[in-house]
Amino acid sequence: MSLVVVDIGGTTVKHGVWEKHRLSEVSTFSTPDTFEAFLENLQLAIEKYDQTFEGLAISAPGAVDQEQRKILGISAVDYIHQRPIFDELEQYFNLPVTIENDANCAGIAEVELGEGKNAQNIAFVVLGTGVGGALFVQRRLYKGSHLFGGEIGLLKSQQTQTFSQNGTLVKAAKAYSEQTHTCVDGKALYILREKKDLLATSLLDEIYQIMTNNLYNIQVMFDPELILLGGGISKRPELAEELSNRLFELLKKEGVEEIMPTIKCCRFQNNANLIGAALNFELQRNK
Repeated sequence: MSLVVVDIGGTTVKHGVWEKHRLSEVSTFSTPDTFEAFLENLQLAIEKYDQTFEGLAISAPGAVDQEQRKILGISAVDYIHQRPIFDELEQYFNLPVTIENDANCAGIAEVELGEGKNAQNIAFVVLGTGVGGALFVQRRLYKGSHLFGGEIGLLKSQQTQTFSQNGTLVKAAKAYSEQTHTCVDGKALYILREKKDLLATSLLDEIYQIMTNNLYNIQVMFDPELILLGGGISKRPELAEELSNRLFELLKKEGVEEIMPTIKCCRFQNNANLIGAALNFELQRNK
């Protein structure tokens, strides 16, 4: 099966070719300001591939309603929402189209081909600028009654702010910058910690604990056997072990350490959404 795969982001649209379970020819263009310009740019990208395709597989922000064939909710790309986008794309490109939420696509990639391929019940947590996620029950994506299953970033752990607002590396770097009147990012914060900077060490410790508190809530509510960590911070080799140790202690404190899940960082990084979009197309077509 040969597919065009597309990941719609707030600043760039990434696209590539999926053939024989392999992703290739990945490229990008800046996210256009209008839907018409998006169609034109994508058409030009497809023409450059100079081959015949069997479908168009898309990863996008928002709550994707497969029955209404629309993308509900809101995002930075406002023109993809609340319109018959499945039908419009199929008519424009004369190809069958599938669309799924971007975090769900990344989760599908990990469950089908990545670190989750041997697990049954999985919580996928994306730790980026904000926090996203996806839940899988018996290896099937669980979207909930209102398409809000897996919206982990909206969790609140005895605080007024959400997980997305107070539990990311971006938040820690911003706090350091504000307190020291400097400008650092997440990578710089880790370098500062390695240099024994007390504030950087304290802020990273706080962020790890906020992450752990939210993983605790996921575990006691959903009870997955595996928690997968994605997003930029998942490239840190110590992350999974750090959060595992902290989560075990929280569960042990409540006398339920036997429900401790395995925690792993994801195998796929920048291309996870594209791979997941392709796999979602295959899963949908095989129903």
